[in-house]
Amino acid sequence: MIARTVIRRGLRLVALALAVVVALVGLLAVALRLQFTGAPAAWAKSTGNDALWLGHAWVDGRRTEHDVELLAVRLRATGIKDVYVHSGPFEYDGRLDPAKYPNAGNFISWMRERLPGIRISAWLGQTVDAGLDDHLDLDDPKSRENVLAGVAAVMKTGYDGIHYNFEPIGDADTEFLDLLDRTRRYTKLLSASTPQIEPYPGMRLTARALLGHDKYWSEGYFSEVVHRVDQVAVMTYDSYTPLQSLYGGHVARQARLALDLVPAGKSLVIGAPAYHDHGVPWLDAAESVEMAAEGARLALSDHGRRERFGLALYVDFAATEKDWHEYMTRWR
Repeated sequence: MIARTVIRRGLRLVALALAVVVALVGLLAVALRLQFTGAPAAWAKSTGNDALWLGHAWVDGRRTEHDVELLAVRLRATGIKDVYVHSGPFEYDGRLDPAKYPNAGNFISWMRERLPGIRISAWLGQTVDAGLDDHLDLDDPKSRENVLAGVAAVMKTGYDGIHYNFEPIGDADTEFLDLLDRTRRYTKLLSASTPQIEPYPGMRLTARALLGHDKYWSEGYFSEVVHRVDQVAVMTYDSYTPLQSLYGGHVARQARLALDLVPAGKSLVIGAPAYHDHGVPWLDAAESVEMAAEGARLALSDHGRRERFGLALYVDFAATEKDWHEYMTRWR
């Protein structure tokens, strides 16, 4: 009899816990949907401060001058001002082998000739996990020294700047802040991809408990990174939202938060998913350049005119003509 009572109480507690989870998920869905309401202002669109991530083929010799010419034809019609060209990754000890970017000098020269107004940054990073032997550990001072040596070398090829994308970087990671501070001696243009900002209180710790690492940054840490760079690119994709309207609301929420946290004198770009292999079936349907553009426009309309604000398309080698059409018609 006692055992049955214990079992019943246990089942009730489980049922209550599930009900609480369902209620919280429902509240989050409602909150995101409300973020995606209203009509954006007609002026809320590209100001010519957009960005594009470019794959490794542009600097390892696979892409030719003819390919750059075709790229230039496409980009001249856009508002893209920055390109981040994948020139790594760093080795597990932070070293950057110059053999990974043998064609960078030619690529930069070809781009300068055809698109002199576009800034070209070396996109550098690696998976960061101090708990694994075969991943870069930025907590190690020697690894950070190696990263900086690689940055100094790659900048000699003619890049305008450095774009860091280390994943994941935990909230309050002081070693990453140290790396940003020390990178300044090698480049006048420094940008970084960032995780999403904690959308609502409690979500960062919940996500960390489920994933084992920070999916979100606190507003305070995000601001610390912003203080040290010229430009941030908020990676709004891989949101786990199952519907287009919820993804649009997610982007709008992220853009609203970022617009309040990034000073007008710095550049802010919102990452838009121009790729279609999320790994989770519903994300391919929910996340799109169109929804990212609509969310960004709604946020910008509420915030007010902002010059240094744009979309950043990820990534050139996966982008379809539909992605480019959505960018040109919904944002440009």
